[in-house]
Amino acid sequence: MRIVILGAGQVGSSVAENLVSEANDITVVDTDAGRLRKLQDRLDLRTVVGNAGHPEVLERAGARDADMILAVTQSDETNLVACKLAATMFNIPTKIARIRAADYLSHPEMFSPENFAVDTVICPEQVLTDYIAKLIEFPESLQVLEFAGGSVSLVAVRAFHGGPLVGKELQTIRKHLPNLDTRVAAIFRQDSPIIPDATTVIEAGDEVFFIAATEHIRGVMRELRRMDKPVKRVMIGGGGNIGRRLAKAIEDRYDVKIIEYSKNGAEKLAAELKTTLVLVGDVTDEDLLQAENIGDMDVYCALTNDDENNIMSSLLAKRMGVRRVVALINRGSYVNLVQAGQIDIAISPAQATIGTLLAHVRHGDCVAVHSLRRGAAEALELVAHGDFKSSKVVGRRIEQISLPPGATIGAIVRTIEQPEGSAKSSLKRQVLIAHHDTLIEPDDHVIVFVVNKRMVSKVEQLFQVNVGFL
Repeated sequence: MRIVILGAGQVGSSVAENLVSEANDITVVDTDAGRLRKLQDRLDLRTVVGNAGHPEVLERAGARDADMILAVTQSDETNLVACKLAATMFNIPTKIARIRAADYLSHPEMFSPENFAVDTVICPEQVLTDYIAKLIEFPESLQVLEFAGGSVSLVAVRAFHGGPLVGKELQTIRKHLPNLDTRVAAIFRQDSPIIPDATTVIEAGDEVFFIAATEHIRGVMRELRRMDKPVKRVMIGGGGNIGRRLAKAIEDRYDVKIIEYSKNGAEKLAAELKTTLVLVGDVTDEDLLQAENIGDMDVYCALTNDDENNIMSSLLAKRMGVRRVVALINRGSYVNLVQAGQIDIAISPAQATIGTLLAHVRHGDCVAVHSLRRGAAEALELVAHGDFKSSKVVGRRIEQISLPPGATIGAIVRTIEQPEGSAKSSLKRQVLIAHHDTLIEPDDHVIVFVVNKRMVSKVEQLFQVNVGFL
């Protein structure tokens, strides 16, 4: 696929890195020649220096032959203009734009074909906010990801000494949970993946990924680890784009405090937020944290734009008694250093949001993609099309499907018709946890867990129908 990426910032660079490794023809456009040079030194791609909103620059970038344009510059206006040019001058089939301004997002009609012609709008800041809000809702988890419109969740937890399932084979899950159906999709032990079977034994310290219907998540988690007390108090370090969005999203459910360094920024936050207490100060100021009783907080989220400040304030907060700390860290090397240390969860913004873009690039009918284990693994939601003759998965039981090494099917979401008069809608989503004899039917949404990202293309090929299928 020929893809033009506009913007070589965090999002653009991360997307380029992921797509180049999948044998796509990538061109990156940016005004910063130095940034493009660094990108070209690391990756096999083309670069063009120039303003992404100019037709001549898009022409040099190969827009006439492009299959997709990803407009992810720092400027919403540049992204919108680029998508309009891509539609009117270059007839590019797929146009995706990163939009940050809430005012634009609240007027979806402006993205229609007759206006700015944006096929898909993404807001990485909102994706990240939703991601962190889920971690606060499930404080025992390392990751919480949703599929099929929220009907299925994939959750990562760390098994602890004395847990009900630690030291036992996975086949005992059904005895512990007779009324809840779940499946362990993968286990990571000391950073190495283990493809689980019935006789696999969970050990303390294992990172366990399990999948279940969303309403059953809490019941399953009780079996894997000690449930923490519900979160009541949250402190946010940094009142920027993400800190503000998060405070706004959770202040109705928790007691929230937010620390903002700029006095003007703090005043704007205070005017916008309803119940959140806004403080002016430095997130690494130990006296301020002590005065605000940070030790009484259930969760501390370090969300400033400075990695070092986030790391230092998280370590301070943990030492001062916060039960759980979450740090936003842009540098991938830093994330790997601090994850699973004193900082409970280190979040890479690029890895947390990359799936939103990858879902539009994957071959086959891919509804959702989530990056796992800091990009090493992936979970995909794929739609099964065709019939027994034209498809390699439809009409087959899971044990009959030739999955590539390291890939497992975790769950299937099937849309079924309800009896007349049973509800307003005649359609209902049925969640089926995958077992060896589960049969895949046409139009099923299949959740696939891939522990080795290099196998993703083989999974996609598995779900593609034969050319002759109509």
